[in-house]
Amino acid sequence: MDEELIGFFRDPCSQCSAVNWGVTEEGRYYCKSCHNVIERTVEVTDPSCVTGSRMSSISHGAKKPAKQKHGKDWMVCEGFQFILKQQAEALLTMGVRPELKDDILCNFWRGYLHKSKQAYTTKPLYSVTCQQDSDSCPESLAMSDLSCLSTAETESDMDGAHSTISGRSSDGERLSSVCTEALDSSLYCSARERRMHHLMTMPMTLAFLHLSLLWLQEAITLADLLSFTAQGHIPYINAYQNFPEDMKLFGKDALIFRAESIPSYKMVQQEAHKLAVFLGLPRFPPLTSACPLHPSLLCLRYLMELNLPDELHVWACRVMQQAGIGKDTLTYDPRARKSGLLSYDVLASALIVVTLKLLFKLDDHQEWCLSNSADDENKQNQDSSIFCFRKWYKTVQGALIVAKETEDQAMAWKSWKSQKPVYPSKKNKSVVIKRRRVVEQLQAHFQKLTGSDPEPRQGSPSSFRLRWGEEDGDGPSYQERRLGSAVKERKGIARPSNPTYWHTSLSSCNPRQCGDHFPEVEDSLPRSYVSVLGMISFLLGVQEAHVHAEVCMLEQLLFSRPRQPPIKTSHGSRRKKQTEKRKTPG
Repeated sequence: MDEELIGFFRDPCSQCSAVNWGVTEEGRYYCKSCHNVIERTVEVTDPSCVTGSRMSSISHGAKKPAKQKHGKDWMVCEGFQFILKQQAEALLTMGVRPELKDDILCNFWRGYLHKSKQAYTTKPLYSVTCQQDSDSCPESLAMSDLSCLSTAETESDMDGAHSTISGRSSDGERLSSVCTEALDSSLYCSARERRMHHLMTMPMTLAFLHLSLLWLQEAITLADLLSFTAQGHIPYINAYQNFPEDMKLFGKDALIFRAESIPSYKMVQQEAHKLAVFLGLPRFPPLTSACPLHPSLLCLRYLMELNLPDELHVWACRVMQQAGIGKDTLTYDPRARKSGLLSYDVLASALIVVTLKLLFKLDDHQEWCLSNSADDENKQNQDSSIFCFRKWYKTVQGALIVAKETEDQAMAWKSWKSQKPVYPSKKNKSVVIKRRRVVEQLQAHFQKLTGSDPEPRQGSPSSFRLRWGEEDGDGPSYQERRLGSAVKERKGIARPSNPTYWHTSLSSCNPRQCGDHFPEVEDSLPRSYVSVLGMISFLLGVQEAHVHAEVCMLEQLLFSRPRQPPIKTSHGSRRKKQTEKRKTPG
């Protein structure tokens, strides 16, 4: 029958270049070799020659397909593809180049579908699994030839990679009424199958975005990506609400697509590295000093947000040069033997911490002595603008407390539950609807009592959380202040007035055997140092232990090189008793 319908159409397939066409029930051509479905349809002149197929007449217009009670048959990868498409479009609205969606992310996603055997393969994962478990699957479901290949719905490649399922079973109508959830949802609910076949999860969508942004070298770091996601600018929480009407979630689908919290920085970073290794990606484009993700430029950005003097940027670049951090060490290569995805934003913040320790020591004593000297010099000379660590600390700490309270209040007002609930079973559908109705009524009553808006207004996305030096900002700006007595010139070279540098133990340990050491040494560390870690932790949305680990790694590079900077070092454990007695003034 297919040979009669194909007729003169002998164009090669765009995917595999084979000329082996068939016709689906909808009247579209598909490749029998790779199951690629194209937009071209069969023009039927005699309706009697195609029985049981959906017909459309050009003269009378296309008929609208009948709405099915349970929606169409769809695969889980289609849902994740729709979420990735929405997330990429959200990034485009922020100014990211269109290549992110049309080229990079689309190619990554196609490679993933091929590697995981969910599409672009002659033996799809779901068909093989169904044949192995045919005893537990309906006969029509096990014997149907399902494919998850893409059809072009719009002009962009990402839209063109939208998957379709062609169930060519004689029980097609009955199959749609039986399967009320995704056809392969049982695979994703098994932890063993997810690990074996590298199946998708919600955090992996952010890993795809992070790798795409890193390849394109956009100015959005992983911390920015997670911040935009938490603020709702990038769809993640309850992203399945925007699914098309014919993709209905039911039962096990809730366990796959439901996300009620934002994944941590470390989790997304690990998922991105595993994904890059699984895809076999080549070495990423070199990270030059002109790239927005370079630590030197990120360091300048974080100095502005921390309201620190611009003169510190020169010292941070000197620290980076002494540590041997260059283009070769910063470029990500998934195929390297000891490779890992670098945290460029955390590394830039670690450079700032090491620079502050280099100039102000941050031992709960030296920084306050330098603050007293700066106050005396500023009083003697009204035109002098020497940076005072004490005033900076009080200003930034107060602004951070207000920002934390505002953020906690926004999180408390945020609705984490979906407006379109997913029913775990038909039996519990009435219970879920009733609970949802009660919650909406309670929210309406509380909003009337408090007089608040039903939904807080969402501001425009911004990488900066604090504003300095403005009338309605968070405080005065210290960016143009001079370092003053913290720096002295010796033989025409600017050197820190601080003669020593303290650090924790620099002995390296195996990360697989040793865990996080920060809780063990936190009480013995100077309070000024811990406070600076807390500031950076809030601005980047990472844990203090992560920043401390990056500082220790940078100090290992700095002091293990043959040519060390002209600074005497002292081990932090010798000062343990002294630092425990000292407290941060004010």
